[in-house]
Amino acid sequence: MRRGDPLAEPLRRVALGDLVAFEAVYRELSGPVFGVARRVLVDTAQAEEVCQEVFLEVWRASSRHDPGLGSVAAWVCTIAHRRAVDRVRSEQAASDRLSAAGRLEPESTPHDAVPEQVEHRLEQEKVRRCLRRLTEEQREAVRLTYYTGYTQRQAADLLRVPLTTVKGRLRDGLIKLRDCLGVTV
Repeated sequence: MRRGDPLAEPLRRVALGDLVAFEAVYRELSGPVFGVARRVLVDTAQAEEVCQEVFLEVWRASSRHDPGLGSVAAWVCTIAHRRAVDRVRSEQAASDRLSAAGRLEPESTPHDAVPEQVEHRLEQEKVRRCLRRLTEEQREAVRLTYYTGYTQRQAADLLRVPLTTVKGRLRDGLIKLRDCLGVTV
């Protein structure tokens, strides 16, 4: 046990399944862990998810901490940083895969696929025409949340409007789209 590390003993007790000790470790380190995750990820919701993952790992792997290699706080914050970086890499890889899939062109079109492609293009044009009927605000809210993948909260932040405004624009826009496209519920 490292001399002067106030969390070494509580972490040792966590390894034995002590929930009170885990609560003490969490209370002491949740702020720094969230700070590390938030700096790497920027997105608050993802940082919160990473914090949950980190403390789950602390609970499960507390017996593997080696006091000779560093303090409990350093160990936990290192876990947080690694988890946050992994999340960024995962998001980037997913984005790269989607981007690459969008650039792929089939080498040859099977004969049976031609009618499907024509139908798909007609549907796309119908959706574009219906999107043009939305107000600019509704169209932007739909584009941000359904086409670029932002959450409603992120769209609200980008548009600098309250979350309820984005939700209202989405609701009204989707109702107009449904009516224009002739979709029955």
